[in-house]
Amino acid sequence: MSIVQKVFPTVQQWGRASVRSTAVFLQDVGHGLLEVSHNTLALLGLIAVALVVFVAGHSELRHTVEMQALGWLQARQVARTDPVDQLASDLKEPDAIARATATDPKELTRQQAAVAQWLARRYRVAPEPVSRLVTEAWQVGARVGLEPTLILAIMAVESSFNPFAQSAVGAQGLMQVMTRVHDDKYEAFGGNFAAFDPVTNLRVGVQVLKECITRTGSVEAGLRSYVGAANLTDDGGYAAKVLSEQSHLLAVAGGKLVAVNAPNVIMSAPHAAAEADSPTPPASEPPERKVDEQLASLH
Repeated sequence: MSIVQKVFPTVQQWGRASVRSTAVFLQDVGHGLLEVSHNTLALLGLIAVALVVFVAGHSELRHTVEMQALGWLQARQVARTDPVDQLASDLKEPDAIARATATDPKELTRQQAAVAQWLARRYRVAPEPVSRLVTEAWQVGARVGLEPTLILAIMAVESSFNPFAQSAVGAQGLMQVMTRVHDDKYEAFGGNFAAFDPVTNLRVGVQVLKECITRTGSVEAGLRSYVGAANLTDDGGYAAKVLSEQSHLLAVAGGKLVAVNAPNVIMSAPHAAAEADSPTPPASEPPERKVDEQLASLH
């Protein structure tokens, strides 16, 4: 028997023994790792349960953890969001429409819609906010006994429908009410800043106008009082201008065609040529007189 024949069986036996040893070793290692993992997970689970129980018993700590978790989730969401989409999301405000002073012209009566569309073209403003003011003028006018076209004519002459207009003496808003003089009237609307809310300014202006007309006894005299010229022989053509604008509005409301650049009749000669060329005249303003007269309306 050769040496190779003698050695080969021994090598085979040694190889098989090594394989068995290795398999046993790996099996033991696997069982050990499994046992360690199982115990580790069990320990982590116990720790998690203990933390949950602990946090649940402390409302402030629970709230802090919840806020931190929410912040982390939001940060992750932001990181995955397109910057343009994120900006739109940050700026969105679905309830903002509640602040808008606007009404669909289609919701108005035929008479009101005609007036709103004519004013929108004449003063180059959007028909939706004008429609809201027309509706308000009709409603408030009916409550206080004033022609809505008179209210709208005053807004047109005083501010050309600019809700942020302000005169040199502090008359503000659509109807150029002296805010500091009539701050008591604005208290019912939350304060003086409400002067720049179109609807509020209209309502306060109507109160002042009604007081002026009641005190003087006629619309024309009331208009002179409103502008601060009750005790003067010349109001600068203010009353005539307002009444002329009202006549246009009455004609439009009655279904007649009136040019949007139709001039207002001005009684005061020095102003006539300028007003005939301008469909949107600047607000009338005899400054000191208006302050004095609106002060007088408080008494």
